[in-house]
Amino acid sequence: MARKLLALLAMLAATLVPVASPAQAAPFKVLGFYYGTNDLAHISFVKEANPWLARTAQENGFTYEATTDWNRLNALTPAQAQVVVFLDDLPNGTQRAGFQRYMDAGGAWFGFHVSAFTQNANEWSWYHNTFLGKGNFVNNTWGPTTATLKVETRTHPSTLRLPEKFTSSVSEWYSWSRDLRTNPDIQVLASVDPSSFPLGTDPNQQWRSGYYPIMWTNKNYKMIYANFGHNAMDYAANRPLSSTFASATQNNFLIDSLLWLGGGTQQPQPAWKTIVNLGNGKCVDARSAGLDNGTVIQQYSCNGTTAQNFRATATSDGYSRLDYRNDPAKVLDVSNVSSADGAGIHLWTYGGGTNQQWRVTTGADGYSTITARHSGKCLSAPASTADGVQLIQATCTGSAAQSFRLG
Repeated sequence: MARKLLALLAMLAATLVPVASPAQAAPFKVLGFYYGTNDLAHISFVKEANPWLARTAQENGFTYEATTDWNRLNALTPAQAQVVVFLDDLPNGTQRAGFQRYMDAGGAWFGFHVSAFTQNANEWSWYHNTFLGKGNFVNNTWGPTTATLKVETRTHPSTLRLPEKFTSSVSEWYSWSRDLRTNPDIQVLASVDPSSFPLGTDPNQQWRSGYYPIMWTNKNYKMIYANFGHNAMDYAANRPLSSTFASATQNNFLIDSLLWLGGGTQQPQPAWKTIVNLGNGKCVDARSAGLDNGTVIQQYSCNGTTAQNFRATATSDGYSRLDYRNDPAKVLDVSNVSSADGAGIHLWTYGGGTNQQWRVTTGADGYSTITARHSGKCLSAPASTADGVQLIQATCTGSAAQSFRLG
């Protein structure tokens, strides 16, 4: 009897049609190519870029592989790697035809810094003149510095989380023989803002005026080029003096670029919120709706203006920068990187400092403590209930003066 029952069950199983599970988007793959052998500054960049990209992939639902085998480009298809990244150089020989076939077949590409360098653009005209559109390298700034970048296209998927202007990470900057503004296929995403001039520390290698595109895309391909990826170096000691990933705003651009290129889910833009103190009901406010570095962050009667609007944008390890709506490049900053009780809070251009990063911890009552990363001290309303009094940091006590509702 048991044998008959087992046989019947086997027959039933053979006739059952499996029910398909809900479709899930497969994670896309990013394949990074590098040499890691030329110029200590480029080698330093590669050494930090590969682990950063691997970590970013894990956090954003895609995969990352790094390789020095550029011959893989010879037969690479978009099905094998949805996005290709050139970290510190460009292909040679038959690899070039393979890369062009990959892009023509619908592949996607992100290039850093030296991946566009050439003084003989006609040697590979499709890449330098058609694909990138920039022609020959002309000159560069020196030494490597940050730059204030002006976002020219605010609606591209790669720039949706960028403010109108932001401070880049440190890099050496290149100029080109062709004016990208005259090329109808090229869409410039960001360029050097004139406030950056003079750009470079060597008087003989400075830019003092002019137009310099930094990030752009070609409308005929799924591609983005970014002219950063050269760390400042103590060459004698082979010691990096900067990080290409020091700018959280620039990192947002990189993440959103890769997600767009790979067809992933874009990161949502955080909402603007008021920050209201539990103890006195007053709002966190930028004095006189100021835009300058050093503008006092004060308490003020809530009035619905944009001077009282902030947003928490994630940086790392559970901390966030608190951006100011009237100039999202500026954030809440503890004056002079002080660790002392009573240090004032003001606006300052975000530069990645730990005195510009805060942990927002929300309790069951909906109110949050806002803790400075560098000091471990809490954002605090002053003892006075008057409008116009500056906010401070103070040792965390759990008091109402240190409880805020973000809404």
